[in-house]
Amino acid sequence: MTTILIVDDHPIVREGLTNLIDTVEGMSVVAQASNGHDAVNQALSHRPDVVLMDLNMPDGSGIDATEEISWRCPECKVLVLTMSEDNESIDDALRAGARGYLLKGASQKEIIRAIETVAAGGALFSSAIADQVLHQLNESRTSPPAPTKLPQLTRREHEILALLAEGSRNHTIAQALGISTKTVANHLSTIFTKLKVEDRTHAIIIAREAGLGRPTDN
Repeated sequence: MTTILIVDDHPIVREGLTNLIDTVEGMSVVAQASNGHDAVNQALSHRPDVVLMDLNMPDGSGIDATEEISWRCPECKVLVLTMSEDNESIDDALRAGARGYLLKGASQKEIIRAIETVAAGGALFSSAIADQVLHQLNESRTSPPAPTKLPQLTRREHEILALLAEGSRNHTIAQALGISTKTVANHLSTIFTKLKVEDRTHAIIIAREAGLGRPTDN
């Protein structure tokens, strides 16, 4: 029996996926979660074979939950099911440990096939983003190793924190990384939570103590 945890902040989506999966012989939904924090708790409690993970949720993002589940419960294989098809989301999901990435426009057959593939130890990505995934994987082969300082942060969070430590403002960070200022602000909020600080000043202090960034010259 393949056990599945469904993570999505919309009850209708969770129920629809549950109804679909429960009609498939050999599959069973063992739990649901509406946010990233609950997803981690449910994964550790139920140890499902597959975690069907949305990315954009309140109270703990799907990327952070994927990373923590992949680390604390490596037997739980994360399959992303999301509306997000931008390069940053794909890159962050892969780096966090996702074994598959589907868009919410996928058919029921595609979702079931993806669950079967990921549960069996394979990887499966939506045909709509296959080229992007291959590009990200090819880039990762030539990328430097992930930072080891402040290991609770993702690679993207390290990049943002390093720029913050150099004195960069949100719009400058956004331009440097090719993302929106809103995305930078969301990442900074997550960084502050992980570092247990309340503002930029304290985050910069921790970053510089860890050797990230450098103060700008006055």
